Amino acid sequence: MLDTSARLLKLLALLQATRDWTSDELAERLEVSARTIRTDIAKLRTLGYAVDARPGVAGGYRLAAGAAMPPLLLDDDEAVAIAIGLTSVMTRGIRFGESSLTALAKLEQVLPPRLRYRVDAARAATSVADGPDASLDVSVFSAIASAIRGSERLRFDYSTHDGTASRRSTEPHRLVNQGSRWYLLAWDLDRADWRTFRADRIAPLPPTGVRFRPREIDEALVVDHILRGVDRATWRYRARIRVDAPAAVVEWKIGAPAVVTPVDDATCEVEVGSDDPDRLALWVTQLDAEVEVLEGDELAEAFGRLAERLERARRSGRR
Repeated sequence: MLDTSARLLKLLALLQATRDWTSDELAERLEVSARTIRTDIAKLRTLGYAVDARPGVAGGYRLAAGAAMPPLLLDDDEAVAIAIGLTSVMTRGIRFGESSLTALAKLEQVLPPRLRYRVDAARAATSVADGPDASLDVSVFSAIASAIRGSERLRFDYSTHDGTASRRSTEPHRLVNQGSRWYLLAWDLDRADWRTFRADRIAPLPPTGVRFRPREIDEALVVDHILRGVDRATWRYRARIRVDAPAAVVEWKIGAPAVVTPVDDATCEVEVGSDDPDRLALWVTQLDAEVEVLEGDELAEAFGRLAERLERARRSGRR
């Protein structure tokens, strides 16, 4: 006979199947009495698992949705499928990317070696071709996320946009997804200040094992902090535009480093920049909204060139 803890886990695994179980069926599976099954069901309920009981011959016990998310039991194939799925979401820059990353770090921490091998093999045989940053190294993100979650100092080699290499010792705070890239906001111990790092330029060193107390920072400023450190120092062309769309909609559609400031419920101002004003003009058209250039002559001129090209294309289609 299983001990109480092992029996509860086995009972939970059975209840997660999409079917109803009678007391007699569960008792037979676990080799205990129906009375013990009722006691164990009560224990699961006190642990936060919502177990429905339907009376009658066709009734039985079934795990239901509760008020909070309880722990789940996964078999080997389910664990591997979730790990690969989270990797896919994360590397495609989807808006749930950050939650996917922290979930992946938790899952990989407890994966046994045989399952970790299967996940790594699937990653090695898979390519991502969604954008310029398709060659994301998931192990890098897992190392960063684990350090953040464990409040552990993170040391890494870093290469800047001009190829300058350096070694950094940091207290990692947050990972932020912007467009198709990930950025780390961390307290740089050598510079005694907050710094932003592109995650694809980070090469983590072995874990330090040194814990730290997370520094206080206004969470509302985290993304702004990231954006102010992302590529803006290298922008050759800058512009400020007014967009006839809610700030939340523009932030959702945005695919380049920018700062979105609400004006009212239906309008916002966006600070943008690029090394190529023509590319920037094309990107702004993807917002699918009326736009007014407040600052940035280069962007206004680029809109003119884009309009001329589109007009020529329109006329050619009518021949």
